[in-house]
Amino acid sequence: MSDPVELLLDLGLRNRWYPVCPSWWIKDKPVAMTRLGEGMVVWRDKAGAVHALQDRCPHRGARLSQGFVAGNGDRLQCWYHGVEVKSDGVVAAVPAVDACPLVGQRAVKSYPVREIQGGVFAYFGDALHSEPCELVLPEELANPGAFGAFLCTARWECNNRYALENVIDPMHGTFLHSVSHSMSEGARTARMAIRKTPHGFYFEKKDQQNVNFDWVEVGDTGTLWMRLSIPYQKKFGPGGPFFINAWATPIDENTTQFFAWRLRKVQGWQRDLWNFFYKTRLEGPHWDVLEQDRAILEAMAENARDHEFLYQHDMGVAHLRRMLLDEAKAQVAALDAAKQRQDIAAE
Repeated sequence: MSDPVELLLDLGLRNRWYPVCPSWWIKDKPVAMTRLGEGMVVWRDKAGAVHALQDRCPHRGARLSQGFVAGNGDRLQCWYHGVEVKSDGVVAAVPAVDACPLVGQRAVKSYPVREIQGGVFAYFGDALHSEPCELVLPEELANPGAFGAFLCTARWECNNRYALENVIDPMHGTFLHSVSHSMSEGARTARMAIRKTPHGFYFEKKDQQNVNFDWVEVGDTGTLWMRLSIPYQKKFGPGGPFFINAWATPIDENTTQFFAWRLRKVQGWQRDLWNFFYKTRLEGPHWDVLEQDRAILEAMAENARDHEFLYQHDMGVAHLRRMLLDEAKAQVAALDAAKQRQDIAAE
């Protein structure tokens, strides 16, 4: 039997918001996806609002994603027998029979969703936290008026923890990405330090700042995110440092949808110039960096985590692991305690 704590770490902590797909994926037809081990269907209504349900018809279990957007776009109709399910999970119609008791029941799980800067976020709660928590974003993504943003997302065939640990490791940029136009500068040796914040921590180089990929911030603010900056030379267009806001959303135990918003503080005509320059000159090299990450992570040795020798540069990895493990244990313990209370009440 699987360890519930390990399973939660592999499939994603609950009671948090996760990006699930880019906005451009969702048009006027249902889209199927798996996130945190759960089958979902996502679609837009006629007003353009995004909705998400568990991808299961309550009648016989057919995939709602194989069906059709119905009504004003606020519901899905199952292809199998025509059952209609509204965006809140309530069955609206069972056309094959009269007075079906299924009508009016909330029979399908619904997911709160928000669209942010070209991405769709969904809330995944556990049995004790069905209502969504507050979603607080990194400062760059939370200020679209000040920062121009491009969303990059890719499917990686690796466990989400490997993807997170890759981002919290600034030193890999010095070696793995050494030919990148943005990561070729600076020393190849560093001393690292952890600086705690109210919502997470910074992991940073003590003897080098604003030269390369020199720091990472981890935040847990209703969503687990990472942010970093890479100084840009003036020849790479207007604006200050190039920021990345990153998420690793588990698909299942062995697959991750990685999201990276690439941001720069630009407004007005400078944003237009930056957008053009990025799309024509810089997007390709940045995709190359993500491909280097993907190649390393997908080829990790079997059970790599069980045969490590961590050193000083890996303090960030160790700190992140402890942070996630403590939260996973707390979530499992809370669910176990609630079940025990229910069992006692039923006796």
